[in-house]
Amino acid sequence: MDTLDRFSINNIRKEYLNFFKSKGHLTEQSFSLIPKNDKSLLLIGAGMAPLKKYFTGAETPPSKRMATCQKCVRTGDIDNVGLTARHLTFFEMLGNFSFGDYFKNEAIAWAWELLTDVLKIDANRLWVTVYEDDDEAAEIWHNSVGIPKERIVRLGKDDNFWELEVGPSGPCSEIYYDTGADRGCGSPDCKPGCDCNRYIEIWNLVFTQFDKDEQGVYHPLPNPNIDTGMGLERVASVLQGKPTVYDVEPLISIIYKVEEISKVTYGVDKKKDTSMKIICDHSRAATFMIGDGVIPSNEGRGYVLRRLIRRAIRQGKSLGIHSEFLTKTVKVVIDNWKEAYPQLAEKESYILKVVQLEEEKFKTTIDQGLELLMKELEAMKGTDKKVFDGSVAFKLYDTYGFPSELTEEILVENGFEFDKNQFKSIMEEHRQMAREARSKTGSSGWKDEEFNIDTEKTIFTGYEKLCDTAEVVAIVVDQEQVNTISEGQSGIVVLDKTPFYGESGGQTGDSGKLFAEGMEASVTDTKKFKKSIFLHETTVLKGSISVGDKISADVNTDQRKNTAKNHTCTHILHKVLKEMLGDHVNQAGSYVSKDRLRFDYTHFEAVDHETLREIERRVNEAILEDYKVNTDVLNIEEARNSGATALFDEKYEEVVRVVSVGDFSKELCGGTHIDETSKIGMFKIISEGGIASGIRRIEAITGRTAIEYLNDLVKITDEVCAAMKTSKEELPSKVNALKKESKDKEKEIQKLNNEILKKSMDQILDQYEEINGIKLFALKLKDKDANSLREIADKIKDKNESCAIILSSDLGDKVLFVSSVTKDLNAKGIQAGNIVKAAALVAGGGGGGRPDFAQAGGKNPEKIDEAIEAVKELLKN
Repeated sequence: MDTLDRFSINNIRKEYLNFFKSKGHLTEQSFSLIPKNDKSLLLIGAGMAPLKKYFTGAETPPSKRMATCQKCVRTGDIDNVGLTARHLTFFEMLGNFSFGDYFKNEAIAWAWELLTDVLKIDANRLWVTVYEDDDEAAEIWHNSVGIPKERIVRLGKDDNFWELEVGPSGPCSEIYYDTGADRGCGSPDCKPGCDCNRYIEIWNLVFTQFDKDEQGVYHPLPNPNIDTGMGLERVASVLQGKPTVYDVEPLISIIYKVEEISKVTYGVDKKKDTSMKIICDHSRAATFMIGDGVIPSNEGRGYVLRRLIRRAIRQGKSLGIHSEFLTKTVKVVIDNWKEAYPQLAEKESYILKVVQLEEEKFKTTIDQGLELLMKELEAMKGTDKKVFDGSVAFKLYDTYGFPSELTEEILVENGFEFDKNQFKSIMEEHRQMAREARSKTGSSGWKDEEFNIDTEKTIFTGYEKLCDTAEVVAIVVDQEQVNTISEGQSGIVVLDKTPFYGESGGQTGDSGKLFAEGMEASVTDTKKFKKSIFLHETTVLKGSISVGDKISADVNTDQRKNTAKNHTCTHILHKVLKEMLGDHVNQAGSYVSKDRLRFDYTHFEAVDHETLREIERRVNEAILEDYKVNTDVLNIEEARNSGATALFDEKYEEVVRVVSVGDFSKELCGGTHIDETSKIGMFKIISEGGIASGIRRIEAITGRTAIEYLNDLVKITDEVCAAMKTSKEELPSKVNALKKESKDKEKEIQKLNNEILKKSMDQILDQYEEINGIKLFALKLKDKDANSLREIADKIKDKNESCAIILSSDLGDKVLFVSSVTKDLNAKGIQAGNIVKAAALVAGGGGGGRPDFAQAGGKNPEKIDEAIEAVKELLKN
């Protein structure tokens, strides 16, 4: 094995994990970049982040010693990417962890052993830093490891102490590699902590030994932890003897691909090198993010991905790349990292498709946005103005999809400042308007904070029974707990056990009735409170219900069965979509009721009609196969190992239900299902379309509802055939013939209108009024569309070298305005846009356009005369 192969990223990763495996560590594959059950993080940015629950004691780790190579994304230093030797947005962090097991002695000794004995780094080039008060770590480094005291640097809290506001905290010890005096600042005091690039931090050992309380007091932990992190790319740059992480194999392979595409040589121009490095980094980050399920969007982690892709595209433009290129650099990433991350190869076509579509989408807007931005900058260059207007930045963001960070970068490159506060203020104003609009649509009324219920849990018996006896444990009326609810009253009834399914997992809640001797009540809906208490929305029809009563709970059987049919059908549909469209398809939401089903899924392209028909056919084939539907209760690991599909980002309990549709489909699911697929009857897709970036929706019906739907279609078809006096077989050709006849008549009508217009043009050309030496043609017309008005305006201009025109068309419930102005009047400051705006404003509308032509609309045709007078006043003034 040559030196480069031995010190390749793949080999260093293996060496690290194998070393700690030999020290009794459980080695794990990298966790997803998307945090699981942790809303405090947008993306995983450190090796310890997915293990946080073990450090806090919230969960018991599978081993007290663990080691990982974790994929990480950090965008806090994005402005330094490509400018420094070490900053990356995506990187791999090697880490070894102890949860109350070993501590400083072992962590320090093993770090030294790995670096010097396994990776063969020259011990004389290694320096360490310790927290200024951590005598214990300093002594271990000197006495046990043998590092001279002059190569042990004590630093303060800002550099060598890890802590949060409250909770686990402790000192750090960082290991640095000395790249040589030629890369330093020349100061005789140069050492780790200096701002120059001579010393590269390669490993950070965090000794979590305190619990910090709210008063800032540090209490020693009885079982301290170890959390270490070593940047894989940084240690590779040391081992390969490369000046930056970008020169390391295989990152340099991405840059070579950029060279090939751009025809620009790396290492000649510093500014162009920076662009190449940014493309390299962002291509890798985007590849791994998409591979882990992130979809480009305008919010959250999707916005981070979109921003990285768009930054890379812009850097490509600065290198002279004007065609789409990012899929080529992403392909290099997949080829070079698929050995360690085989899921990249499995999802290759999907990753490339997402990047291609995002690049195409941005290409259609970036040129327009750049043109507007550069026009604004050119105008600013002729003034003393240095701060860019935040409202223009928001327009770029809102209209052209320009990230504000991209606007800021371009501004800084051109010597201007960005008014961030104004931009944020406008952004918040629009968000508030959106929130208010959403609030007007109403809210659920089932919020957890609305009331408190004094019971721990409802036992759900509805998997086995549709009728059960239960005890009333709580009653809520108008958000207040009461003891009794009487005839005619409505409220919420809580039982100790229930056969009623509470709305969850996209499945609607059951309805039915509660009854006892002398009492009858209707249950209209059931939902879950704090995930474990079932709330029955109840109206008492006869008698009363009191806390402590023994009652019978009877589920509406038809509703439950029909809902179960639709729920089982979503499982079949999910599997068929994966088979037809690709493994990238994942459930992104669902809704199942007695009437219909809705299934949201990840996919980036519209599904054509023929493919939809085939999807529908395959679902129906599965239904007719009459698969048995079985449910097994397993622990979560057994369920995953069985090959059951789990919903992305869903939090599961330790014990889960696995629903198998024969050998066709297997999913983790807590919903209710039928026992045989033939009971679904049939499946019919009603609609399919996009609902968000990368998310599509299928709405469908099954069983009797589908039969009724098809019967209605047959009835409509029969009525149309009767009206058209044709058979079903000949209906399409008859409709096409009718369409052709209609088009022919439209052409004939247009021809007649043109002849009428030609005959009346002499009269129109005489209808002008001279105002301040300007010929104004102000005409009132009726039932003319925009094209007709434009044609009239063009004919007037053909016969007049100097004139202004305002034409109106009364369309009954609205008015249309068109304005046109000759070029010579434009030069004098008379603009068609100003004329049409003045008219439209009076008529209750708006619009605009170019200086020589503009159009607008209004709501009030009765104000046409006033609008024309407003135009005359404009010209007079």
